[in-house]
Amino acid sequence: MRILLAEDDALLGDGLRAGLRQLGFQVDWVRDGAAAERELRGQPYTAAVLDLGLPRKDGMEVLEAIRRAGITLPVLVLTARDALPDRIRGLDTGADDYVVKPVDLNELAARLRALVRRAHGQPQECLMAQDVLLDPAARSVHQAGEFIILSQREFDLLHALMLNAGRVMSREQLEQQMYSWGQEVESNTIEVHIHHLRRKLGPDIIQTVRGVGYLLQRGASTA
Repeated sequence: MRILLAEDDALLGDGLRAGLRQLGFQVDWVRDGAAAERELRGQPYTAAVLDLGLPRKDGMEVLEAIRRAGITLPVLVLTARDALPDRIRGLDTGADDYVVKPVDLNELAARLRALVRRAHGQPQECLMAQDVLLDPAARSVHQAGEFIILSQREFDLLHALMLNAGRVMSREQLEQQMYSWGQEVESNTIEVHIHHLRRKLGPDIIQTVRGVGYLLQRGASTA
């Protein structure tokens, strides 16, 4: 899943970006509030980690602006502001979670996964569609109880489709969820990964909706 990290501290931001990438997130990092608002308005991120003490535009102002604009993605506020009034204001302004620095990286990742699950109507830790079980924390996939070996990109593609099970996803939408800034995407990349997933999970697991995109059904496939 692709997230936006807004953090002006260079050392902390670099560490969070590297750590979250190791845990399977695609991370775009900005260092000021104006850039954060611009990216959140222009890119379809899965979630955002937002510091409040940002230059150019305070994080709270960014949060207020995107919520007024109808942008509903999950936002986790990560800040040094630990006073109760700040936490209350952050949550009332539209934050989905409010975490005070410092935070354990694994806890931060778990909180992000939980926010994304709830935003997609997925109450359980693991995602289930047809006979496929995907564990985002362990980055593992089982089909009918059998462990399935996937590459990183294959896992990311399957994760995006399962989060949006029952909804057609275009190639562009899938690319936007799987790749962060600076990562080259060849024109047939999604098609190649779809082919590999069908070979490993069965030819009917992912349906092609001609001229639109790809669909993974929650229940048994009708293809």
